[in-house]
Amino acid sequence: MASSLPTAQIKLSYPIYGADFDPKNSSFLLVGGGGGEGRSGVANKITLLNTSRKQELSEIVDIELSSDEDSVTSLAYAQSTEQWATAFAGINSSGQEQHAGKNEHLRSFLLEYPPRRRPGTSEPASEKSLAAGYKGQTQALGKASLFKPSQAVNKETFQRVLRLSKKTKGSSKRLGAVATGLAPEGEIVLFAADTSRPGPDDVRGRIQLGEKQEAADVDVISLDGVQSQPEGKFRVAYCTDYEIYASDVSYDYNHDADNLKIQKIHSTPDTDTSTKSTARPKFRCIRFLTPQVLIALQNQPDGNGSELLVLEINGMITLRKKLHKKIKSSTALAVSHLDAKLPSDIDQYAIAVAGADTSITILTLDRFTSSPKGNIKFKPHSFHPNVHPTSITALTFSTYTQPETAWKDTPLQYLKLASTSIANTVVVQTLPLTPLPASPTPETTARYILTAPKSSTITSNTFSALVALLAIGIAAFFLQAFTEIRGVTPEYLGAKGWLNDNLHDWIARPYMFEDAIPHATAAAKTQLYQASEAVMTPFGTETPIDSAIEEFQASLASAQTELESSLHAASEAAKTPFSEASAAAGDRLTDATDAVKTPVASAGAGLRSLLRDRNIGSDTSDNAHHDIIVHHSETEGGESSLSAELRDASEVVKGGHEEARRWEELKEEEKGVWRRKLREAGEWVEEEGEAVLQGVLFGGLGSLVGGIVGGG
Repeated sequence: MASSLPTAQIKLSYPIYGADFDPKNSSFLLVGGGGGEGRSGVANKITLLNTSRKQELSEIVDIELSSDEDSVTSLAYAQSTEQWATAFAGINSSGQEQHAGKNEHLRSFLLEYPPRRRPGTSEPASEKSLAAGYKGQTQALGKASLFKPSQAVNKETFQRVLRLSKKTKGSSKRLGAVATGLAPEGEIVLFAADTSRPGPDDVRGRIQLGEKQEAADVDVISLDGVQSQPEGKFRVAYCTDYEIYASDVSYDYNHDADNLKIQKIHSTPDTDTSTKSTARPKFRCIRFLTPQVLIALQNQPDGNGSELLVLEINGMITLRKKLHKKIKSSTALAVSHLDAKLPSDIDQYAIAVAGADTSITILTLDRFTSSPKGNIKFKPHSFHPNVHPTSITALTFSTYTQPETAWKDTPLQYLKLASTSIANTVVVQTLPLTPLPASPTPETTARYILTAPKSSTITSNTFSALVALLAIGIAAFFLQAFTEIRGVTPEYLGAKGWLNDNLHDWIARPYMFEDAIPHATAAAKTQLYQASEAVMTPFGTETPIDSAIEEFQASLASAQTELESSLHAASEAAKTPFSEASAAAGDRLTDATDAVKTPVASAGAGLRSLLRDRNIGSDTSDNAHHDIIVHHSETEGGESSLSAELRDASEVVKGGHEEARRWEELKEEEKGVWRRKLREAGEWVEEEGEAVLQGVLFGGLGSLVGGIVGGG
C-alpha cells in the first residue's frame, strides 16, 4: 500500500466490520468484528486503538465477546469523557435464541481510558503509556431488542445499520437509528441515544419498509438552530436501492409507523424499455450535509462506475460527480464537516469513498457562502489505490473542531480517516489541514480547511530534471539527424534514408561550404575586375591586372579543391569536428588570398591612393612589411614619369635604379624638386603639408639619388 499521506496500519486477529472515532479525541479509534457464531479460532471482539502517532497504531484494550453469538456488524460511540466512553454495537444473539423469537441485537459497552496524566503529577502521559502495560476495565452495560419480532420461518435478521446524530451546542439530546438486514420485512427504528442502556422504552419511531425491502443506509441530523423548529426535532433520511426518503421526528414523542410523515424525495427513473438492460443505478450510502442538503453514493449497473449526487430535501439534484474510471462500484462513504465558528466564504465538507477495488477517493465539497446562490463544487484531493488487501468494510472520519486560539499558538491541524477490511486490517490516514487565509496574522484565529496535497520538492525536482533530459535528448536526436542529412557528420542514424528522393536531393547538401565557396569566388572576381578598371597610373595610363586576376582565380580554385578533399577525408574518418574543419578551410582560403595579394598591390597604384590606405590602417595588416617607394624615370621621348608602389623593405631593386631615401632624409634641394614633381603629377598639394610624406622612399632623380635600396 502506497500513499502520499502519513499512514499507519495494524493487523488484528479478526475481520473488522465497524469503526468509529471518539468524537472528542481523535487519538482513540474503536473497531469491532469477529468470526461470528461457532467459528473456532476466530474471536469476536471490540478493540480500542491508539491513533496518536501518524505512522503507528497500537492496541489499548480489547473487549472479548461471546463466540456463541454473532460478530459485531455495526459500531458507534455514544458518549465519551477523558476517563471513559460508552459505545453501541450491533451484535445478533445466538441462532438458538433467534429461533425462539429473541434477538437482542443492540448492545452497549463501557470502556475505561488510560490516564491522560502521569500518576501523582499534572504532566500529560506519554503516547506510549496509552497502550503500554495498561489493562483498562471494560463492561457490558446492556442489550436490547428494538426490532419487532419476525413471524417468518427464517429469523436471520441482523442489525445492518447503526447511526447516531451528532451532538449540538446547548442540547444533550441525540437520536439514533438502526435498520434491519436480511429481514422478511425491512424496518428502521429510531431511539433516544443519550442513554447508556437504550431499550424499548427509548423508541421514538418506527418506519416499516415493506416485504423484502431494506434500507441500504440511514442518517440522522438535528434540526436545532433551524428557523421555526422547536428544540428536540430531528430529520432522518434513508435510501433503498432506488429511492430516497425523509421524515421529521420529535425526540419527546413515541411515534408509530402511521404517524410519521414519510416523504419520497427522489427516485431513480426506470430505464428505457428499448435498451437491452433494464438494470437501474442503485443507491449505496446517504449522508446529511445540512438539514436541507444530502449527498448520496450511487453505483451504476453492471459495474460501470460510481457517482456522487448532491440533492436538496425537495429532491432536486444540484450537483453530480463521477468517480475515478477505475472504480467499478463503491462500498462505503464518509463525510466530515469542517465547520467554521467565524464567518467564512467557504463552507467545506471532506468526503471519502471506498471502492470495491479497495481504493479510497478523497475529495472536498466547497460551498461558497459569499455567492448569492451558495454555489457548490467538488474538488479532488487524492486517490489511493489498494489501501487494503481485500474489501473495505467501514470508513469514518475523525470529528474536527476548529481551534479558538491565535494562529501563532495553534499547532498543526489534522483530520484523520480510518478504514477497515475483512482481511483484519485497520488503516488510518492523516490529512494535513491548511489555514484560511493562507498566511494569517499571528494574532488571527485562523480557520482550517482541507486542500489537495502538493508534490514534494524532491519529486518536483526529479520530474523537472527528467523533462529537461528528455527535451535535450530529443533536440540532440533531431540535430544529429539534420547534420547527417546535410552531410556534415558520418551516418549513425541513417537519417538520409528517411527522406524520399525529391526531398533528399533538395535537403541533403553540404551544410556550408558547397554553396559558400562559389559565392565567395564570384564576389572576389567582381571586386577584382572593378579594381582593375579603377586602378590607373599617376599620369592617367591604365595598368592592366588580368594576369593577377587569373592567378588569383587559379589560387582560389586550387584552395577549393584542396578544401573539399580535406573535408571529405575528415568526414570519413569522423575524427575532426566540423567546426575545426571549417576553421582549417578558412585558413587555407586566407593563405590562397595572401598568395596573390602582394602582386596585385604592387602592380601599380597612385601615391595618393597608397597614402590614403596607409592613413586608414590598411598597411598595418597585409602591407605591414612593405614601404611606399616613389620612383622617377624618363621615357624615350624625354618625358618624365612618376610611379608609386609597395616594395619589401629588404628587397634590393634591380635594373639600374638609384638609392631611395625617406622624405625626412632628403636634402632641402631634393625636397623642392620632389614637391614640384608631385604637384605636376597631381599626387600632392601644399595644403596637405609635408607630414603626409614622412616615411615615403623617393628615388631615381638623376645624380641626386643613388641606386634604389628598400629601407626598413
